[in-house]
Amino acid sequence: MITVVGIGADGWDGLSPDARRALEAAEVLMGGRRQLDLVPAPAAERVAWPSPLLPALPSLMEAYAGREVCVLASGDPLFHGIGSTLVRMLGAASVRVVPHVSSLSLACARLGWPVEQVDVVSLVGRPPAALNAAILPGRRLVVLGAGRDSPSLVAGLATGLGYGPSPMTVLSDLGADSESVLTGTAQTWAAREADPSPLNVIALECVPAPGAEPLARVPGLLDAAFEHDGQLTKREVRAVSLSRLAPLPGETLWDVGAGAGSIAIEWMRSHPACAAVAIESRADRAAAVARNADRLGVPALRVVEGRAPAALKGLPAPDAVFVGGGLTVPGLLETCWAALRPGGRLVANAVTLESESVMAQWYARLGGDLVRLAVQRASPVGSFTGWRAAMPVTVWSVTRKDVP
Repeated sequence: MITVVGIGADGWDGLSPDARRALEAAEVLMGGRRQLDLVPAPAAERVAWPSPLLPALPSLMEAYAGREVCVLASGDPLFHGIGSTLVRMLGAASVRVVPHVSSLSLACARLGWPVEQVDVVSLVGRPPAALNAAILPGRRLVVLGAGRDSPSLVAGLATGLGYGPSPMTVLSDLGADSESVLTGTAQTWAAREADPSPLNVIALECVPAPGAEPLARVPGLLDAAFEHDGQLTKREVRAVSLSRLAPLPGETLWDVGAGAGSIAIEWMRSHPACAAVAIESRADRAAAVARNADRLGVPALRVVEGRAPAALKGLPAPDAVFVGGGLTVPGLLETCWAALRPGGRLVANAVTLESESVMAQWYARLGGDLVRLAVQRASPVGSFTGWRAAMPVTVWSVTRKDVP
């Protein structure tokens, strides 16, 4: 049994009797050097985390198996902490957690913000671009900092998105005698000479500047939101295709022939737990997909440069597959269908007669739903306005209903 004890910036004095007993009974005490320094020297052997930690963690746990091990973690160990990692690795029955008050709860208590009404983004071990999708008008964000420069990063990202007027509060060393609170706005924060303690939490009330264009989380972003060379699933077709893909939290999508990556990106924007792999054969387009993912707040999108179906080998099994092109490539649909989890959805788009022919054969075999979309946009006709038609798109969607 591993015991994980949460500890705050107030150290030993802030620990509960249960937490103190766990530390006093430990034969081995593990944690970051900062956490270890907060605890008076017990008889336990002290083990500071190596860097990088995650690759070394399994062998470290194995080396001390059979001994009374206590792990120190900041705040609540199951809130973006090492406790979650240990539970995934060892199982909940093998890990006992003694939580402390989380930095989120402390920050909200100082601000008077209801905890359930804030969105949380952690920058610890994550790219700052993950914040881009969370900055929306009227939202309150609590950002868990990853060092002294985190407030400046947050301020720069918010200002770059057009949210410079957003009130910003930086709370440092929460719970310690050195606790401090600094306030300002995102656009004025860069004028400060120094950022606060590396142990900081940033609270942001999102206020757009005049002219800012918020990006909704529902499918169908403007085409101009994506960097592209014309190889893009257009807005109306994209919204329909994503409605058939039906993203659910925790599911994984394959976006085959990703182009600009719009389908994969909007899939991931639907919920923070959604994952996606964008497969694109051209290097320039694959690079654009990665840039789009960063700018639109889903930097965790995995981009695979290669030609399907060969490039699909070894990818995590999908809960949904989108095929935006390449239906006529031998073996492509067979590979996608075989990889799809039971209950998963496959959606394919076709604009050519050849692709429609392949699609019709699969529709005859598997059924599903077949829809043709014809979009027309108003455009000038001399001094008047008329309708200009885009190429019609056939959308086939089908659910894999067999069971393993």
